[in-house]
Amino acid sequence: MANLFKVLVVDDEPGMRSGIARILNDSTITLPEMKTDVCFSVTEAESAEHGLELIESQKPDILLLDHKLPGMSGLELLVKLTEKKIDILTVMMTAYASLETAVEATKNGAYDFLAKPFSPAELKHLMRKASSRILYKRQAQSLAEEKKKLRFEFISVLAHELKSPLAAIQGYLNIIRDRVSGEDIGHYDAVIDRSLIRLEGMKKLIFDLLDMTRIESEQRKRDLTDVNLNHAVKKSVDAFALSAKEHNISVHFDVPEDLTIKADVLELDIMINNLVSNAIKYNRPGGKVDISVAEQGPYIVIKVCDTGIGMKEEEQKKLFKDFVRIRNEQTRNIVGSGLGLSTVNKLVQLYDGKISVHSEFSKGSCFTVELLKNSHQKTKDESESSADKIMAKTE
Repeated sequence: MANLFKVLVVDDEPGMRSGIARILNDSTITLPEMKTDVCFSVTEAESAEHGLELIESQKPDILLLDHKLPGMSGLELLVKLTEKKIDILTVMMTAYASLETAVEATKNGAYDFLAKPFSPAELKHLMRKASSRILYKRQAQSLAEEKKKLRFEFISVLAHELKSPLAAIQGYLNIIRDRVSGEDIGHYDAVIDRSLIRLEGMKKLIFDLLDMTRIESEQRKRDLTDVNLNHAVKKSVDAFALSAKEHNISVHFDVPEDLTIKADVLELDIMINNLVSNAIKYNRPGGKVDISVAEQGPYIVIKVCDTGIGMKEEEQKKLFKDFVRIRNEQTRNIVGSGLGLSTVNKLVQLYDGKISVHSEFSKGSCFTVELLKNSHQKTKDESESSADKIMAKTE
């Protein structure tokens, strides 16, 4: 469907106004770079004063403005539009253009000039440029509004995630201060444990936020080297060995000794650690975790499977987005930020890969990550920034 632009022609020559209206009202202009068409609806005004009234009441998109007009001049109308902060793309039409006029008009917001007399082809060419500019500007404004909305939602969710544990800890401390359960400190062990659990959750949230910020900000330079995957997985398993032992969860991994990938060590650690941590955290006492890494064509495929609580189909669809946690009776006491898997998802995209999940409720989950084996680091001139690349693939 074509975009319709409202055009106001302000000129004291009836023939000029009607000629422009006839050309534009019958025109449809294709903008291949925007993958769209534009057409026009033209309104006429014989004076700047009348034009100002129509601008304020009808809010046209494009103003074709004659320089010499009876009463208020075209330049004076431009000044008024600037003073009133009216956003309209203005093209000055004049047979008496001078450098001084051009400078003054440009200072007051004129987009371009059209020298009289002009042909239909010249008018259409100018309208094509003007239409492209308007559409690009609208896209930029839409993107800015979307970013503003996302920022607001991000801060709102973050505030909520921090507010709840802080309120709980404050309540627990008040219980201890007021000696609600008497003077015996042993009576408050459970309250202290709950406070420590809440603090652990906030600490994880902060660390996950730092990971996400480092990925999206380009503040940290990526260092791609040949990383031994057997060593990387073993390091992660060792890091969570105590947690697995506490819940009597057995962890097994099958990774070829000499299998390597071109990767940033920190990025690979974040991916593997999140997957292994979740497999233990959302498992059942006495359960097991199986980790396998194999080479498939140009990709390295990492699978982390557990015998845990699993997920319903509608819950799986929500994964990999910021601050998304599966909230139910089984996960109520499990510490998490809702950022781990979204961070993994963003990192995976840096390796031209993908992440997927297969899960059965009450039976377990299996996460699969595919990473391009020989991803190479690009310079700023050769590639998009990490943040831009993530955004482009997400949209």
